[in-house]
Amino acid sequence: MSPSLWTPPGTAACGCDTAKTDSEPLSPTKIRNPGRRFAQIVKLKPEYVEEYKKVHAAVWPQVLTQIKDCKIEDYSIYHEPETGILFARFKYVGYDYAGDMEKMRENPKVREWWKLTDAMQESLVAGAKDSESGEPAWWKPIEEVFYQA
Repeated sequence: MSPSLWTPPGTAACGCDTAKTDSEPLSPTKIRNPGRRFAQIVKLKPEYVEEYKKVHAAVWPQVLTQIKDCKIEDYSIYHEPETGILFARFKYVGYDYAGDMEKMRENPKVREWWKLTDAMQESLVAGAKDSESGEPAWWKPIEEVFYQA
């Protein structure tokens, strides 16, 4: 999903103060970001189904903390057993997606987690090497065509 498809609140067009950072407290001129929804898919290798479920039943605390620190909320992964597809969806509520994803990539424990889970997956993106490489993405982004709140 292209960043140009979404413009966060806090832009000059709404008269908000764009000089503030995410770490600053909300002010009357800064509106909390309502979030941008993401969805992506990857294929789970059939021999790893049970192991994948087991590791995700006890995600490492450092990984969970980094996800939260990178302003990702409402994150879930679904498995479709007939095709082996893993479907992930989450909401990003920050203002610098690329920067937050770089922070995620800089965490050694997250990179270790990715190495563990990538070995259980098969990317659907041509040329993807792993989650750590970044581009092309390991998980294939998918387009949202309908949403009802």
